[in-house]
Amino acid sequence: MKPVKKTKAEEPELEPLCCCEYIDRNGEKNHVAACLCDCQDLDEGCDRWITCKSVQPETCEKIMDTISDRLRIPWLRGAKKVNISILPPLFLLPVFLRVASWHFLLGAVVLTSLPVLALWYYYLTHRRKEQTLFFLSLGLFSLGYMYYVFLQEVVPKGRVGPARLALLTCGLLLILFALYRAKKNPGYLRNPAHNDGALGGSQVECLNRKGPEKTKAFPSADLSGGLNNRAPKDETKDSPRTAAGSPAKGKEDWCAKCQLVRPARAWHCRICGICVRRMDHHCVWINSCVGESNHQAFILALLVFLLTSVYGITLTLDTICTDRSVFTALFYCPGVYANYSSALCFTCVWYSVIITGSMAYIFLIQLINISYNVTEREVQQALRQKTGRRLLCGLIVDTGQYNRGFLRNWHQFSTLGAHPFHHPAEDIV
Repeated sequence: MKPVKKTKAEEPELEPLCCCEYIDRNGEKNHVAACLCDCQDLDEGCDRWITCKSVQPETCEKIMDTISDRLRIPWLRGAKKVNISILPPLFLLPVFLRVASWHFLLGAVVLTSLPVLALWYYYLTHRRKEQTLFFLSLGLFSLGYMYYVFLQEVVPKGRVGPARLALLTCGLLLILFALYRAKKNPGYLRNPAHNDGALGGSQVECLNRKGPEKTKAFPSADLSGGLNNRAPKDETKDSPRTAAGSPAKGKEDWCAKCQLVRPARAWHCRICGICVRRMDHHCVWINSCVGESNHQAFILALLVFLLTSVYGITLTLDTICTDRSVFTALFYCPGVYANYSSALCFTCVWYSVIITGSMAYIFLIQLINISYNVTEREVQQALRQKTGRRLLCGLIVDTGQYNRGFLRNWHQFSTLGAHPFHHPAEDIV
């Protein structure tokens, strides 16, 4: 008892941090001004690069960890850490779009390379099974930058009236509101043994760090950052079914990481580190899972985004190519690169078209899945195990397990989360 009391007595003696101080990843007090000091990993990497020697991947990871740990801004009671994945879109997107506005060929190269770079970064983070704010930052900054270019380059030309501008602005605000709703709790399954109330982002991160030794033999379900690449084969390893003879057999399973029994259609997300009710997929664009509680808001965000984006594209093309229809102007707009202002608008239009096309595909897949009452996770499982009924080359997958007809399926989706209940399978066994 004495050592415990001594420890508790020593804790208040720690000096409070000033606005520029912080505790680094080694547990030592550091200062923002010393961000470039004592970086042995960086010095070693630079020396090897100068002498034309290969830099080990472990060294690169240590350098990135050091940079992300020291990248902080002064704040009350200690400097706050800045997530480094937020920064690239803020600097690279305006540069790429303005460079693409110089010439048609540059525009084709840049607009082709942007999706490739995004997919490469997605693949990189998906392999490491870690959360990233890159895509959320890219999406939000793209919305803001497109709206800024619209105000600076399109509105002054005089063809967009106040009513149209107000309608576009309302659409942008609705997108932000729907994204805010979609970012909320997707339906996390809480372990009754933890008296922590509702789970926040930091609590989910803490759960992700718990018990690595206990869960080595139980790899959880492989969840990707988008609508693809789920690995249902992990389900058979991770979650032994309930005992034979149980009335819930085949509908509930045990999650070794969260230490609870999951109800039907719930899955464990390795990126978020927690189980989610009726999990559809982990979406990198909102940096969260899409589950029972936020699936409707996710669909609403997609719908409002598509309508607003198409409306903004139409207004822009109608302004810079006045004598042509929208579809024709998208592929043939003579003289658009003669003026840098119109060239920038045209480049932003094509960038918006690429993003809108990607979101339209996701929206279509979501509508099909809702109509057949399947989640994206269940679709990928059926495709890998070659079960269920497939139509249109696998675009439509009907597992038949929860399909109750078109109207009933949509009615069930419209009432998701309306009547929350505590499933008895959540108790610890």
